[in-house]
Amino acid sequence: MSNKLKYESSPYLLQHSENPVNWYAWNEESLELARREDKPIIVSVGYASCHWCHVMEKESFEDVEVAEVMNKYFICIKVDREERPDIDHLYMTAVQIMTGSGGWPMNVICLPDGKPFWGGTYFKKEQWISVLQQLGELYEEDKPRIEDYADKLASGILSVNLTIPESDGTVFSKDELNSIITKWSQKLDNSFGGRSGAPKFMMPVNLEYLLKYYMLTGNTIAGDHVQLTLKKMALGGLYDHIGGGFSRYSVDDRWHVPHFEKMLYDNAQLIDLYTKAWVTFNDPHYKKVVEECIAFLQNELQHSNGMFFSSLDADSPDSKGKVTEGAYYVWKEKELKDLPENDQQLFHRYFNINDKGYWESGNYVLFRDLDDHAFTSENKLTPEELHRKLLSWKTYLLKLRSERKPPSLDDKILTSWNALAIKALANASVTFDRQDWLDIAIRNAEFVNTVLTKPEGTLFRVWKDGKAYVDAFLEDYALIIEAFITLYEVTGNDHWIMEAKRLCNLVLDDFYYERTGFFLFSPIKDEQLIAPTIEKSDNVIPASNSVMAINLFKLARYFSNQAYDDIALRMYKAMRSEIMEYPDSHANWLNLGMNFLFPFREIVITGESSAGIFTLLRKTPLTNILWAHTKDPVNIPLLKGRYSKDETLIYICRDQHCELPVKTLGEALKLLDTP
Repeated sequence: MSNKLKYESSPYLLQHSENPVNWYAWNEESLELARREDKPIIVSVGYASCHWCHVMEKESFEDVEVAEVMNKYFICIKVDREERPDIDHLYMTAVQIMTGSGGWPMNVICLPDGKPFWGGTYFKKEQWISVLQQLGELYEEDKPRIEDYADKLASGILSVNLTIPESDGTVFSKDELNSIITKWSQKLDNSFGGRSGAPKFMMPVNLEYLLKYYMLTGNTIAGDHVQLTLKKMALGGLYDHIGGGFSRYSVDDRWHVPHFEKMLYDNAQLIDLYTKAWVTFNDPHYKKVVEECIAFLQNELQHSNGMFFSSLDADSPDSKGKVTEGAYYVWKEKELKDLPENDQQLFHRYFNINDKGYWESGNYVLFRDLDDHAFTSENKLTPEELHRKLLSWKTYLLKLRSERKPPSLDDKILTSWNALAIKALANASVTFDRQDWLDIAIRNAEFVNTVLTKPEGTLFRVWKDGKAYVDAFLEDYALIIEAFITLYEVTGNDHWIMEAKRLCNLVLDDFYYERTGFFLFSPIKDEQLIAPTIEKSDNVIPASNSVMAINLFKLARYFSNQAYDDIALRMYKAMRSEIMEYPDSHANWLNLGMNFLFPFREIVITGESSAGIFTLLRKTPLTNILWAHTKDPVNIPLLKGRYSKDETLIYICRDQHCELPVKTLGEALKLLDTP
C-alpha cells in the first residue's frame, strides 16, 4: 500500500512511498491535518544515499507493527534534507540542543504547530516503538507539560539561530592567527592527516584555509598538514582507485574504509582543492586526482543536459542479491586471481590485498600506503611500466565491476551543489588547459541562468525530470554568485560578473536581516518556520553567510561599492569570538579575514593577449588575488580607463589603486613580489 509520498519527486521520499507508515511530505496540507486532528508530528529527515536511513527504514518504517504505532499517535512527515535544508537546519539545532549531537536519519517529535519537544537520530525497532508509545500517551494525558517544554526549546532554538555575538570592532592580528593554527594543530593527525580520531571527514573548506594560510605566511604546520592529508586521502580506500571520486568519509582514522556514498558536493570541492594544491606544490598525483574525479562526475553523475546529479548510494546488491554497504566497490581475493600479465603479486602489494587492506566478510578495500615513486623504487619498475600495468589492472577491474548492479542514483539536481562543480571545473580548466571542462562549466551556468531562474529573476533550488521546484535558499544564491564570479575571472565574459552583481543585490533585498547584520537562510518575505535560521558555521560545505561575505568583498572591488565591503567587514568582525573559540568550524570566515589582514591585489589585464597572460599567471602560486581580463573595453569600474586598443597592459592593483601598467609577465611577477 502506497502513501502520499508517491506523488513526490524526491528520490528519498519515493524510497518511502511504499512503507506502511502513512507518510506525508512537508506541506501546508500535512501541517493543517496535524492541527485539525490535534496530533503531534514526527518529522523524519534523511537523504537518498544515507546508509543508516536505509537501515532504519528496513527495521522500522517497513514494519507493520511500528507503522501501527506511528499512524495511531502521530502525523508522519518525511523530509529530504537536500531539498529542504531549512527544515533540516531548524530541527538539527533542536536535536543538538536536546542531545548534544546530531546526524541522519534525524527523527524529531513536534507539536501540531511544528515546535519540537523530543528528538534523536537512528533508533532500533524496539527502542523506537517504546519511545513513540510513551510520547503518544504523554501527549494525550499531559499536553500542557509538553507544550511548556516545547515553548522553552523554541526559545532556545531562536537564541542559537539569531543571537550574534558583540563585536569589539577589531580583526585578527597575525599573532592571533598564529595562535589559532597552534591551537588547531593539537587536533590534527600527524600520521594520516585530517582531524585526529574516527570517523574522519575530509572537510575541504578547512584544508583550503590552511593552504591559503601557508601560501601567505609560509607556516610549515599548515603546509605540511595539507600535503599529508591530500596524499593520504587519495591513497586511501576513501578514494575509488578504479572509477575515481571520493566517498563521503572514512569510518577509521587512516582513510581506509569509507562510508561508501559518493556526494557531488565533496567531489566538486576536492577537485577545486587539489587543483589549487597542484599549483602550489606541483605534485603530479594531485593532477591525476583532479582528472579522475572529473571523469567520475562525467561518467556517473552527469545528466544529458550537462548538470550533475546529487549522489550515489552507499548500498548495492552483493553477489547473492543482498543489499549491502560497499558491495559495488569491495573485492574478494578470488576475484583478483586472473589479473592480466600475471601481476597478482604486484597488484596485491600496490593495493594491499593483505591484512592491511582487509575489511570484513572476506572483502578488501583497495588501499595504498606507497605513492607511485616509492612503489616503483621498491619494485624496480620504471614509471612507464607502472602506468601501463595500472591501465591494464583498472581496465580488468572496471569490466568486473560493470557486471555488478550499481548503487542507486539520487538523480535530483541541486543549484548549490552544481555551483560548486561549476567553480571547480572553471578553475581546473585554466590550470590544466582543458577547454572541455570549461565548456561544461559554462553550459551548466547557462542552465542555472535560464531553466533554474524564474521570470522575475529569483532561483529554484531543485530540478528533476524536467521540472524545477523549491525556491532557492541562501546557500544556493551564495554559491552560484561565487561560481559566476569564478567564471568571470576565467573567461573574461562580463555577463557573469553582471549576473553575480544582480543576484547579490537580490540577496541583499530578500535575505539581509539588518537587525543582526547577517543573512537569513530563507527569504525574509517567505513564511518562516518556528525560528528563522542564520547559518554561520561551516560544515561539509562552507557556511552560506561566510560565502556571501566573500562575494560582497570581491564585488566591492569590481564595482567600487563601499557598502558591499562594509557589510562584509561587519560580518567578519561579529564572528570574532566564535572563530577564536572554534576555528575549525569557521575556516571560511578565516579565509575572508586573510583578505583584510594581508595584501589583497587585483590583477587587471587588458588587450589582445590578455587571456594568454592570465592563463600563465594563474599557473603561478598566488593567493589573495582578484582577476579581471578582457581584450575589449568593458564598463566595469575596476577596468575603466585601463584599456588601450593597440597593446596588452597588466595592472597590479590594491584596493582599486593600480601601479603603472607593465607589458610582460616577468614585470608583473616582479611587482607581485613587492610587499
